[in-house]
Amino acid sequence: MSKKRKAPKIDFDEVISDSVSISQFNLVEQLISNKIFSWFLVGSFLVAGIFTSRIFGMSVLKGSDYFERGQSNVYQNIPLIAPRGNIVDRYDNPITGNKVVFSVFLHVDQMIKNKEEVAVLKAVQEILNVEEGVVLDLIRNTNLEDVTDIIIADELSREQVISIESLGLRSLNVEQSFKRDYINPAFAHLVGYVGLVSGSDLRSNDDLVLNDYIGRKGLEIQYDSIIRGENGKVTIFRNSKGEIEKILRTKEPIQGQELKTTIDAELQQYFYNRMIEALNNLGRTSGVGIVMNPATGEVLALLSFPSFDGNNISEYLDRDTQPLFNRAIAGVYNPGSTIKPMHASAALHEGIISPEKQIYSAGYIEIPNPYNPSLASKFVDWKAHGWVDVRSALARSSNVYFYVIGGGFQDQVGLGIERLYKYWDKYGFNQVTGIDMPGESVGFLPRPEEKEERSGEIWRIGDTYNVSIGQGDLSITPLRLMTAISAIANGGESYKPHIKKDIDKDVLFDISDMKDALVYVKEGMVDAVTKDYGTANLLQNISMSIGAKTGSAQVANNARTNALTVAYASKDAESPSEIAILVLVEDAREGSLNTVPIARDVLQWYYDNRVNLTENAEE
Repeated sequence: MSKKRKAPKIDFDEVISDSVSISQFNLVEQLISNKIFSWFLVGSFLVAGIFTSRIFGMSVLKGSDYFERGQSNVYQNIPLIAPRGNIVDRYDNPITGNKVVFSVFLHVDQMIKNKEEVAVLKAVQEILNVEEGVVLDLIRNTNLEDVTDIIIADELSREQVISIESLGLRSLNVEQSFKRDYINPAFAHLVGYVGLVSGSDLRSNDDLVLNDYIGRKGLEIQYDSIIRGENGKVTIFRNSKGEIEKILRTKEPIQGQELKTTIDAELQQYFYNRMIEALNNLGRTSGVGIVMNPATGEVLALLSFPSFDGNNISEYLDRDTQPLFNRAIAGVYNPGSTIKPMHASAALHEGIISPEKQIYSAGYIEIPNPYNPSLASKFVDWKAHGWVDVRSALARSSNVYFYVIGGGFQDQVGLGIERLYKYWDKYGFNQVTGIDMPGESVGFLPRPEEKEERSGEIWRIGDTYNVSIGQGDLSITPLRLMTAISAIANGGESYKPHIKKDIDKDVLFDISDMKDALVYVKEGMVDAVTKDYGTANLLQNISMSIGAKTGSAQVANNARTNALTVAYASKDAESPSEIAILVLVEDAREGSLNTVPIARDVLQWYYDNRVNLTENAEE
């Protein structure tokens, strides 16, 4: 009998599972769709692209930045400020200098790493007299990702240096540097001053470094790229733990180039002292002094008052007298009667008057009022001069003569405002001279249409009379006036004023077509010195051939008077002029009487110390 076979054992759960999955839910196994694979591939490429671009950016685009940051963990450079080149006069006498100073640098990272915060703040307050808040502000305002060394104080005394170094703090380091030293306020407006670089300076000039100095005014900024030297550096070496192992001077600073100027330092010093004396005697503070060589355009002296100490600029920022304002090149003034030589040359050149034609000055002229004859307008002279021609009118400084040739009177035709403007333009009064100094201004030349637009009033004959004697709205800079006087002294050509010595002379403007007229103008300016009635008669005892013109300009609604004297001089009447001078005193008490003595003394000094010495040496 055959043996009965056992039925196979079936797992119920499997059955139920298979049953449910197949029969009840009707599910079947399927391949993953192509769409899902596509999105997966896109995502993979995207992630890979991000990683690749990041690696490329770190290694290629910003590789040098990260390399430098990594290197900064090993060593760090602190700039050593290079001494600026000296500014010297035409005889190589220094008019600026440099002084050695010691500065304290704070290594912020070392302070934090070595937990020296308390000790540092205590040291800088007790030894350097720098308040805690100042130090914290310096740290707060510094981008510590780029710079971790901050200058805390400079110009330390030897005792302060010893005290800081004796503390042994790793985060405080004393370094030797150089700072500009301004020798004398006589040269302040000429040389200007320097200041610490700003953020905009650093962004615009890759050669500058934090705590560097840059020119801010005068020759310091005009020739900063020449004067500023090449900075050195101190390198701080660290070990793998970030600890300082040694500090070495890895590059010595190179001093900037010397700047040789046209300035005569001794002349400028004498002029400065003489002006200070005069201003003090008058109880005044403000004025201008300029000396030029009209034959070359070289500036021999340039002064503006009040002056300042370039080593302590902050003390002068808010003073009412504006000591930082360079009046010589940026101040605009009514020229007063010093404009008369230019107007005389215009009238002669235009042929509206002959050299011999005389005009009578009774001390005033009157213009009838067409609407009310009883209200005549009177234009006064400073005194009655009688009959004057162009020479004596210049020598005496007759206002009436220049009212008439400027605006006309009775049967005498005048230049009129349009022709006056034409000659102002011819003398360059509507342009800067282009001197190699920053901040030069342009004066103001009035015109009828401008006045009407500005004030709503028409231009009247009285306006023409006023500008004819350098009053009214006419204003120019002292330097621009000097270039006009130089043109007269030279007989036509005026050269661009300059201060850097090795600049070739350059014609600024040329009025040689007026040469015939200029002959009579020069004769009138010489008469102003040599004739007893001349307003510059005080200059006659100087052993040089001198032409001059004085002026007094009423300002502030006639409440004050600015006094001017301009002059040019040569060894003798046949020699070319070698010096021209301008003296201006603001709010002078007695007009030009306050400026002629200054001009006399300066010209006498020049003769004694330059002309006479040269002649004796040649003999």
